[in-house]
Amino acid sequence: MEHFLALDIGGTKFGGGVVSEKGDVISYVAGPTPKPSTAAELWELARRLLHQAVDESGVHSIAAVGIGSGGPMDLEKGLVSPLNIPGWRDFPLRSSIEEEFNAEVYLDNDGKALTLGEGLFGRAKGTQNFVAMVVSTGIGGGIVLDGRLLNGRLGNAGHIGHVNVEEKGNLCGCGAIGCLEAQASGTAITKYFGMDPRQATEAVKVRCGEYVGRGVASVASLLDLDLFVVGGSVALGFGKVFFDAAQRELSARARLSFSSEAKIVPVGLGEHGPIIGAASVALSRRRGLF
Repeated sequence: MEHFLALDIGGTKFGGGVVSEKGDVISYVAGPTPKPSTAAELWELARRLLHQAVDESGVHSIAAVGIGSGGPMDLEKGLVSPLNIPGWRDFPLRSSIEEEFNAEVYLDNDGKALTLGEGLFGRAKGTQNFVAMVVSTGIGGGIVLDGRLLNGRLGNAGHIGHVNVEEKGNLCGCGAIGCLEAQASGTAITKYFGMDPRQATEAVKVRCGEYVGRGVASVASLLDLDLFVVGGSVALGFGKVFFDAAQRELSARARLSFSSEAKIVPVGLGEHGPIIGAASVALSRRRGLF
């Protein structure tokens, strides 16, 4: 059985793990994303977590390394520039890990990584058309159409967090006004509502759900999709209140015959979704899946 070393890079924490080809998490370790931080400090955290994950797994052979990172990025060159991690701009993450572990390394956006994990092992297993989303510190996603994960010109397809949902909304980290990420992410809740997302009121949970439903409705009608699986600490932490509000908004705004039955549901992989997704980047690329 093959095992994959996985790295999940987020604005709140980095996670490292070893995952089997069946989607079982053999080991998992995490550490908070240092803020502020230099490129060297961030790399040292990633390197340490990956070595620790291997040591704690008891696995003697790693087939490849999979990475899910916040974007944007340049997949061809293996460079990452996560909006929520200013210390990394065009950081050569893929080549750094290749040199450290002498292994094949596969990189993708964290939203697309979750999409692969859900398609292989989670709520969307066996589904040919769906979107998976992360609603956490930021908001990202991935799109599967006709059984293939969309990449786009530089590998950034699926950035649903930058769909505009509010004409006179908040300023986003990307520089635009009214992006979904600027209205409903954990960062937006802290910045514009003045509260830790874990302490969010019911009204804030509903508002965030409505914005997500609004963004999803546009995508459902644009791409002829009826399944949206959503994970991330904000969405899963807010739970039923969030998902009910998102579904109401989606149903109210997606009214075409092919989009009116669209559903927004929690991911099937739960809190392990990001690390399984990162491993799925390597597994899917090696085996020609998606």
